[in-house]
Amino acid sequence: MRWLKKAITLIVNAERVVRLMRDMGIGAIYPKPRTTLANKAHKVYPYLLRDIEVTYPNQAWAIDITYIPMAKGFLYLVAIIDWYSRKVLSWRLSNTMDTSFCIEALEDALKHYGPPDIFNSDQGSQFTSTEFTQKLLDHGVRISMDGKGRWVDNVFIERLWRSLKYEEVYLKAYTTPREAELEIGHYMVFYNEERNHQGLNDLTPDEAYFGRQRYAA
Repeated sequence: MRWLKKAITLIVNAERVVRLMRDMGIGAIYPKPRTTLANKAHKVYPYLLRDIEVTYPNQAWAIDITYIPMAKGFLYLVAIIDWYSRKVLSWRLSNTMDTSFCIEALEDALKHYGPPDIFNSDQGSQFTSTEFTQKLLDHGVRISMDGKGRWVDNVFIERLWRSLKYEEVYLKAYTTPREAELEIGHYMVFYNEERNHQGLNDLTPDEAYFGRQRYAA
């Protein structure tokens, strides 16, 4: 955009460019941050959710990290969801992909919803670290980990990322971490309380998790 401004004296608004590129289905070419970095020294647990029917809340949770593009730079977002209801149980933003913000999200979910039977993640070093896995083991949780590079093993949280980015993040260009936190927070409330899911018989995640049924107003 700088060369456009300089060469032909155009006034270019960054947010408008992002919006137009999205409408045309094009994107900038730049290296995207990796969100799964394995540590070979850490123990990797087997994948436990293959051929298992998830039929009730807290039977299985899943965690994942994605990146959130901003007007300048990006942030990392971690979220924990309940597989049965798709409910977002907790989430955190960070400017570094360390273990601490993942542990904060885990502690928050455990505090408010109790432990699940199974906890699934990829093989990222944050999730295979002793600090993280020990908290799960201390609560009697069975640990499950995706096959390397198999996004389909964590399909529901991948769908959350797609919804979040196309319905919220890509529509805006956050200028500060605080702005990103507020706007993503609003979206997470909407996702849990108002967004109906065809796979849940058109219930919202909250309705499915808490066992409520929709009723006519």
